[in-house]
Amino acid sequence: MQAAPVRVTAVRATAIPSFTTALRAVESLLMSGGQRTARRNAWNSVLEDRRRARDRIETERAMRQSVVGRP
Repeated sequence: MQAAPVRVTAVRATAIPSFTTALRAVESLLMSGGQRTARRNAWNSVLEDRRRARDRIETERAMRQSVVGRP
């Protein structure tokens, strides 16, 4: 018996986009530039609020320590 001939097929390596990349591509198709800007601004506001909350907590801790440290 003879072995079946080997078929050589060309395989191209293409990068599979990440989920984030695909989501951004769909977002850019569905949303106009103004809406993207609004979302970006909203997210930046969330991050700024979190930063302010961390600062407030640190200030409260420092104030408590200064009161406790007094005789």
